Amino acid sequence: MADAFVSFAVQKLGDFLIQQVSLRKNLRKEVEWLKNELLFIQSFLRDAELKQSGDQRIQQWVFEINTIANDAVAILETYSFEAGKRDDDEFASRPKACACIFRKEKKFYNVAEEIQSLKQRIIDISRKRETYGITNINSNAGEGTSNQVTTLRRTTSYVDDQDCIFVGLQDVVQTFLAQLLKAEPRRSVLSIYGMGGLGKTTLARKLYTSPGILNSFPTRAWICVSQEYNTMDLLRNIIKSIQGCAKETLDLLEKMAEIDLENHLRKLLTECKYLVVVDDVWQREAWESLKRAFPDSKNGSRVIITTRKEDVAERADDRGFVHKLRFLSQEESWDLFRRKLLDVRAMVPEMERLAKDMVEKCRGLPLAIVVLSGLLSHKKGLSEWQKVKDHLWKNIKEDKSIEISNILSLSYNDLSTALKQCFLYFGIFPEDQVVKADNIIWLWMAEGFIPRGEERMEDVAEGFLNELIRRSLVQVANTYWERVTECRVHDLLRDLAIQKALEVNFFDIYDPRSHSISSL
Repeated sequence: MADAFVSFAVQKLGDFLIQQVSLRKNLRKEVEWLKNELLFIQSFLRDAELKQSGDQRIQQWVFEINTIANDAVAILETYSFEAGKRDDDEFASRPKACACIFRKEKKFYNVAEEIQSLKQRIIDISRKRETYGITNINSNAGEGTSNQVTTLRRTTSYVDDQDCIFVGLQDVVQTFLAQLLKAEPRRSVLSIYGMGGLGKTTLARKLYTSPGILNSFPTRAWICVSQEYNTMDLLRNIIKSIQGCAKETLDLLEKMAEIDLENHLRKLLTECKYLVVVDDVWQREAWESLKRAFPDSKNGSRVIITTRKEDVAERADDRGFVHKLRFLSQEESWDLFRRKLLDVRAMVPEMERLAKDMVEKCRGLPLAIVVLSGLLSHKKGLSEWQKVKDHLWKNIKEDKSIEISNILSLSYNDLSTALKQCFLYFGIFPEDQVVKADNIIWLWMAEGFIPRGEERMEDVAEGFLNELIRRSLVQVANTYWERVTECRVHDLLRDLAIQKALEVNFFDIYDPRSHSISSL
């Protein structure tokens, strides 16, 4: 991933030298030295990233390179901005497609001194490289991305995760549908609980979009609570789902206190037969703060709660329906793996034996199985599959199962530099947010993640999105004529994106409550 930052910095330094034709000779030499030195360091990054998981010193070395690359871009952009202001403000007046993640504001600076400072830091970095024994194994670094761009296609074939995961669990779906549609007038709560990656949200979404449910519940709303929640925001989101997002409504909601929002929602729902999904509840207090807004009008209204916590599920409703989502059986796990595999016919008997060993160690966890299948789909031949197994076996748990975090990390590490950037970008969106495919494509392009070439950048970016979907790192939320129009990421994968992004200084997270910026 550090390679992405250095590549971006090298590109910016090259563009800077072309654009700033009137640059003083000494300063031009310093910028050229900086560009060449970063290009040289880039050749060692692949080795460093392979070694960093087991060595904190190397992790710090990679982090320092990221910081130098970011600072180099920041200096150039500040210089260009100030130069533009002097030249009739032309640069400052240009509209920005997206705030660049590498930008750091500096009001006053001397570019020569800044570059000298970077130069000294790079010399220190080079010394540490020799000390840590980091070698050049990245001579073909550019080939992967280049080949990948030409092989990715505008459309993708994928298997719907909802249909896929619930093969073998149709009895669960039918049980819930019966509970939702049964002739009981009391407003009741149906709770689904189980560990992350079992498919709680997928099951709730399957129910929420079922034709029978659409016909039976005229009013529906969906909210995601997560670990850190704001009750007022949750109430507003439910109201907006029901009333729409007209400006007058939004203005009114912003002025309401919590008790006013609660009463307003309760009034909206009193005459309706409603279904509300309250997804990813971590604390009983979260449900307690919301349930007063859900009236019992004796008309068969329902609430679905998903949670990892058994006590949250058990105490949501004394007379409600509680279901612990089970793990897949070995047969169901293998069926799911095969359904997600891109080319089952290429799996020779020896590869099948390896795959069955790995799937068995997933212990019936659907998310682990589909990500493993996506990873192996992009590994060609027996030796490549053996390498995946060997890597996973190094980190196997005492109970002989594979930690899902190891599978997710391995799949992430298998991505090209450009795809890593695109995946990490999903970390900036709120949990469970549906993202329009066109929007994420335009954002990637604006950020400079999409390499230029013979193909249209939009097509390359769409190919990247499809690649992440094929790897089960991104989920399809909506399609139109076989083209993905909306997508989302699982909360565990979003957690991975945030973790990796913070590790490499890809973005920061600002907490408005404490007025602080997170860092590792």
